[in-house]
Order: sequence, then structure tokens, then C-alpha cells
Amino acid sequence: MATQLSQAKSPTELVISWEALPKDFQLEDEPVENTSQPLLAGALRESLEISGFIQPQMLIASNFGLCATVNGQFIAKAPDWVYVPSVNEVVGNRKSYTPNLEGNIPAIAIEFLSDTEGGEYSVKRTYPPGKWFFYEQILQIPIYIIFEPDGGLLEYYQLENKRYELKQPDENGRHWIDVMGLFLGTWQGTKEARTGYWLRWWDQAGNLLPWAVEQIEQERQRAEQERQRAEQECQQKERLIAYLQSQGIDPNNLPPFE
Repeated sequence: MATQLSQAKSPTELVISWEALPKDFQLEDEPVENTSQPLLAGALRESLEISGFIQPQMLIASNFGLCATVNGQFIAKAPDWVYVPSVNEVVGNRKSYTPNLEGNIPAIAIEFLSDTEGGEYSVKRTYPPGKWFFYEQILQIPIYIIFEPDGGLLEYYQLENKRYELKQPDENGRHWIDVMGLFLGTWQGTKEARTGYWLRWWDQAGNLLPWAVEQIEQERQRAEQERQRAEQECQQKERLIAYLQSQGIDPNNLPPFE
């Protein structure tokens, strides 16, 4: 028999408190459901790190326990990717994070749809509650994103009046995230031997934040363009010297310019 979250007189009442992870609490050690999920999560962080967006007080993690105590029962859920703007203390190796007690409520939670669909949409109230219910009603995370990597479907939900509302993208198929000052959208291509759809960041001017391999390629192209420019200047100089010599003028002994 499922244990009800609320033991109060009102069946809808939730008594929420913010407590640290108990020392004897065992976080669920669920295996990664497919090899794409770590790549997708890592790619989201990588471009932020390269662009200089990430600051020490921020918490960006994947498959990481978010904790709350509801009606006396401890709950931990691990989104595939989470962004917390500011924590109270910078810790190198966190096992979990309790909002309010340890810092800000997460601003964004992202779930990648797996082969076993349904959990990301679960509004189950009984213990343990569904992810949707936990993010929306308990943690009240402002932005919840569900991404289907195979088909590239991006569902962007925003918390309004304590309910998640589906938002439509702009004309470029992207969503502006004010708390980050960045756009989020989908991109199709290849990274780390995975070809398909990815979540990517764009800055306010519409510039795609690069991954490391893309930045290296951009630097290589700039160096090649600089090499070609220097080579063209050298060739132009050589042609000018040859012309002056053909006219009986010593390029090293030119008359003063008046």
C-alpha cells in the first residue's frame, strides 16, 4: 500500500521542510538508461564553461540528488541536468543538494526522455512522488525542460501560478532564458561519435556557444586566414619589387617621397 505524502486533515496539504541528506540515506543508484544521456548533459555544460559563463557559486550537475522533506518523508530526485544560480557554500564533491537550506532553488531542471517514457511526466502524489509533481509542486523549479533526443522535440515548461505551462519557441526555434541571459534550442549534428539532435546555447546576439572541438576549429580557421593574408601581402611585395627592378629602380635605394 502506497504511503500518502500528506497525513494532514486536508488531503492536498503539503508540509515541506528543507533538511540535509541523512548520513544513512541511500540515494537511488539507477543505471544510466542509454549512452546518449551523459553526452547530452556534458555538452550542455561544456559550452557554458568554455564561454566563461560558469561562476564558482553556481551549481551545474547531472544525475544529482535534489532533496526535500515532505510531510516528514525524505525525498530525493535526480534530474538529468540541473542549474542552480547560487549556493551558500562552494563544495567540491557534493552528493546532493537541498534548496533553501544550501542555496537557491534550482532555476532549470532538464530531463532527457528515455526508452521507458512516462516518469518525466509523472504527477503522482503518493510516496515517492513523480518527477513532474516534485519539480512543480514541491521544489517549484521555474523552468522544466523535457527533451526527446531521437526526434529533437523540446518541451519548455514555465511555472505560472504554481503550474507548468508549455511555452512556444521564437521564430528561430529557441527559448530565451532570462536568468541565464542565453537562448536554448536544438541543433542537429555530430559530437563524440553521436549524430543526432542536441540541446545548445546561443548568446543574446544569436551566436552559438561553441564546444571545445568547434572552438579549436575556429582558431585553426582564423590562423589559416591570417597565414593566407600574410602570404598575399608577401606576394604583393615581391611583385612590387620585381616591377621596380624591371624599371631600373633599386627598391633598396628609393628617392625620398615629396
